[in-house]
Amino acid sequence: MQTEEVNLHIEHAEELMEQALNHLHQELGKIRTGKAAPAMLEGLMISYYGAPAPLNQVANISASDARTLVIQPWEKSMLAPIEKAIFEANLGITPQNDGEVVRLSIPPLTEERRKELVKKAKALGEDAKVSVRNARRDAMEHIKKAVKDGFPEDAGKRKEQEVQNLTDKYSGKVDQLIEAKEKDILTV
Repeated sequence: MQTEEVNLHIEHAEELMEQALNHLHQELGKIRTGKAAPAMLEGLMISYYGAPAPLNQVANISASDARTLVIQPWEKSMLAPIEKAIFEANLGITPQNDGEVVRLSIPPLTEERRKELVKKAKALGEDAKVSVRNARRDAMEHIKKAVKDGFPEDAGKRKEQEVQNLTDKYSGKVDQLIEAKEKDILTV
């Protein structure tokens, strides 16, 4: 019975670590690298006949080249609300509406801005690592409690090592994501 309980807590910790990694991946996708990526507009809400709707549900978003995003609304009446939402989102990009599509020209990043973005990415990575360590701490507490309640001590040590290995694995994955994003940001 206790073994199952301990294993459940370890599985739960791994799920939390995986969630932290997925969240980091999503947040890093929102950081602009100077290249046009439709992910930059994820989470942008448009007023669709008075109700908020995600941009990707009212228009097709594509990158026509490395510096240009093209937003093709399914209804021409949506051009103005899309333009307005982009202005309000304060992305630092001026939309150009030609009556058919909205174009976003992504300006190249300055060296100073690149350094700021790297700092932001590293901060997001640190947040993810904190989440991973919190999941580890919770799992370790449950294992220690189980040992106090009669779970074999040597089995407890093995389970603690298992949790530590998971923590190391996910911390490594976080480092890899941050390194890749940093390289992406600093590549001109």
